[in-house]
Amino acid sequence: MSNDIAATRPSPTFVHAKEPDFLALRIDRYYRERVRNTWGGKHILHGISPGTDAIHVSGNDYLSLAQHPKILNTASDTMLHEGNGLLMSGIFLHGANPQLELEREIAHFMHAEAGVLCQSGWCANTGLIQTVANERTPVYADMLAHMSLWEGIRSAGANAVAFHHNDPEHLERQVLRHGPGVIVVDSVYSTNGSVCPLQDVVRIGNAHGCVLVVDESHSLGTHGPRGEGLVAALGLAGQVHFRTASLAKAFAGRAGFIACSERFSSYFKYESNPMIFSSTLLPYEVAGLRATLEVIKNEGWRRQRLHANAAYLRSRLDELGYNLHDSASQIIALEAGPEPQTMVLRDALEARGIFGSVFCAPATPKNRSLIRLSINCSLTQAELDRIVRACRDIREEVDMAGWPSTRRKRSRAEQGTAPRPAFSEP
Repeated sequence: MSNDIAATRPSPTFVHAKEPDFLALRIDRYYRERVRNTWGGKHILHGISPGTDAIHVSGNDYLSLAQHPKILNTASDTMLHEGNGLLMSGIFLHGANPQLELEREIAHFMHAEAGVLCQSGWCANTGLIQTVANERTPVYADMLAHMSLWEGIRSAGANAVAFHHNDPEHLERQVLRHGPGVIVVDSVYSTNGSVCPLQDVVRIGNAHGCVLVVDESHSLGTHGPRGEGLVAALGLAGQVHFRTASLAKAFAGRAGFIACSERFSSYFKYESNPMIFSSTLLPYEVAGLRATLEVIKNEGWRRQRLHANAAYLRSRLDELGYNLHDSASQIIALEAGPEPQTMVLRDALEARGIFGSVFCAPATPKNRSLIRLSINCSLTQAELDRIVRACRDIREEVDMAGWPSTRRKRSRAEQGTAPRPAFSEP
């Protein structure tokens, strides 16, 4: 006879506060317009559960460091010996402190004078724009710049001026029209894997007295001889004012970083709301990130393998007719277009054990949703070929020939135009 008392207890019943009409209507609109009308009562992000043989190309652990024994042992030892440390805002840190030491190490790794660790890449970007722009500042943002940069513009009350994706000429026309301001771009764009023409952007910014901000979230760790990022790899570190990064990508941790001048780092810590009103990183996080930095510096084979895997898959998928949107990195986007069509693509891939990430509004423009494949260095040749076979076999099932992105690719081929390579992988 079971003596499991907990199992016989009835589940408690709780009564939730009734939403006022203005909130209830907003929530109802989401369920009506997106869940029921667009997604057919399902959820665009929730497909089938992956099996044991599933290939996961949905995460950002490009260098496959999440299970690295050196990093895990360092973090766990620190947790056991130091616990969670002092829980307080990072602005109180001074003197000999592991987090401040790590800030200097990452900054020097990126060829920068100084740097600031934040709670996340989101905090780094929103806090940075808030501290460099105000209502009188035009902020020139690539249309595919990360949402955190756009949110930073909004929180600063600045004038957002969009320019066409990876179009330096349009950027320059906008700057000439609105005057000196802040230019924000991603070095590698998270939506489609395209690479920013950084030399042109830097030239324009410097010529017109603009502040330059480059989000290196998807190139820090993966690009450059030792993973120092695209800006440093291209010799532009001395010409870019700020570089930001989420350390939840190649660093497989949980933090954000801003590379900047020594003078600015102190100013930022006492002017940025996310910095002031967030707790410091925990000791084991700092120790784990420090160990990760050493691995990234010294295990260059991971970058080589990552770029080889990505180049192979890009080449094969391009041959199959997919429009890869000028991807030149480890991020590959399959743009089905309308959200219901992307759900068809998701289901077709998942039925064959391939699990990517669904990107839809607000992460993409309306009717330009996609499945993002995030390549990592641990994928075997057999797994890469399995992805290729799946993408080959589903073309008719998902009506790839009818996708708007496929039609754009055909049109470009007929016109004889080709994308300009922005950066060559090592």
